[in-house]
Amino acid sequence: MTILPATFDAKLFRENSETVLAKLEKHLADQSLRGLELSDPARLIAAARALMTEEREKIADFDEEKLAAIVDLYLATGIQVHSPSYMGRQFSGVVPLAGVIDFVSSVVNQPSSFYEAGQLPNAVERIMADELNSFIGWPAGSFAMVTTSGGSLANLTALLAARNRAFPDYWSHGGAALAGGARPAIAVGADVHYSVSRAAGVMGIGEEQIVRLPLDRDYRIDPAQARSALDRAARTGLRVFCLVASAGTTSVGAFDPIGELADLAHERDCWLHVDGAHGASLLVSDELRGALRGIAEADSLTWDAHKMMFVPAPCTLLFYRNREHSLAAFRQQASYVFDEEPDIYAALDSGGKNFECTKRPMIMTLWALWAIYGRALFAEKIEYLCGLTRDAYEILEATPDFETVHRPEANILCFRHRPAGLSEEAVHRFQVAVRSRVKHQGKFFISKVDVDGVAALRVVMMNHETTTAHFRLLLTEIRKAGRELLHAGAASR
Repeated sequence: MTILPATFDAKLFRENSETVLAKLEKHLADQSLRGLELSDPARLIAAARALMTEEREKIADFDEEKLAAIVDLYLATGIQVHSPSYMGRQFSGVVPLAGVIDFVSSVVNQPSSFYEAGQLPNAVERIMADELNSFIGWPAGSFAMVTTSGGSLANLTALLAARNRAFPDYWSHGGAALAGGARPAIAVGADVHYSVSRAAGVMGIGEEQIVRLPLDRDYRIDPAQARSALDRAARTGLRVFCLVASAGTTSVGAFDPIGELADLAHERDCWLHVDGAHGASLLVSDELRGALRGIAEADSLTWDAHKMMFVPAPCTLLFYRNREHSLAAFRQQASYVFDEEPDIYAALDSGGKNFECTKRPMIMTLWALWAIYGRALFAEKIEYLCGLTRDAYEILEATPDFETVHRPEANILCFRHRPAGLSEEAVHRFQVAVRSRVKHQGKFFISKVDVDGVAALRVVMMNHETTTAHFRLLLTEIRKAGRELLHAGAASR
């Protein structure tokens, strides 16, 4: 007799869940300093293979110990995002309740591109669009929002909508629609996220048709220099149909002057897209939303909730100022999903607005937290993290063997360790080596980025359990790594 029904048994599901939940509870309660411990890939593959059943002819019997071992291996080999010493990336430990809701979504399995498949996700997508637009400022009923799987896909989707607005025949005729006309181009800040360049490549827009706009001393797009760059592009036959501004660049967390760039874009009949994947969440804070001044003048906005709204990835929100533009990215008919006679149910479908057909109900985690805790949960945590970053900046400013690269605008801070005796020629390689050594020491996880062509250490404050005391401990670890490297270099000479 087959044991297939047993694998779907509700009682077994409960037992499995209790096993996993006990381990996750212990994981979340652990506030020790845990960095990233990289496993040898061959050993990790071998360990994973050892946990696989050797049964090939029938369904293997359930093994509780094997389940526990799988979870242990999963927890041990990941980035420890819930540790106060995790300061490396822009994804964070989630609000635990969001994980619970994501767990429910995984079990009930309701793809949410169409209302009939995911009724509540589509309904609350409308609710969250209205809630979050109250901070953007577009007139009610005039805008649209769609969820999609990540900021990269959101940026691509917005650029497609912008291109199809500027070149209406491109979707049906492709490059032939441009015969004898200007070449389509995108203008971006020199520090724009690489996903925008990738999106341009996917759309058939070559590197030579990406106009890179100069930055000011704070690493923001300089509107005056941008105007000159756009003029030069026009003289070479480029038609810039979209200007991409950043609200929180990945490298240093800089916020471009959205209002001024909106004026520049609109006077040239150019779409303004704001990549706010990281920084758009500052909008929910009364204290911090000024960083996105002018956002209501943008044509579209990418907003990653899985970054500063602390929900499981992916959960990205793509906003359009003009709701009609949300239908411009994809122009297709498919009888198996798109209704010939739209009704009140199909009106909530998002399948025509996003690339995915099968899409996770990602909005559920954000909505559940918003419904239960309200805006203040997000605002208070974001304000704490940005305040902590400013405090870390002040600590570095008062520390002779460190230099800051910029004044932080949010929760990203870049700096360099410059111990006495370090030559200018060695600064770049030294930062790279220090970061690598700190990572391998296993207590802290930080990242690095090149700023003005020279490597810098980079922290992203994402955990409200992190304090200035932890940051001072990090500086101690960096100094230790630096001394070891300098000593090793002296010994080798």
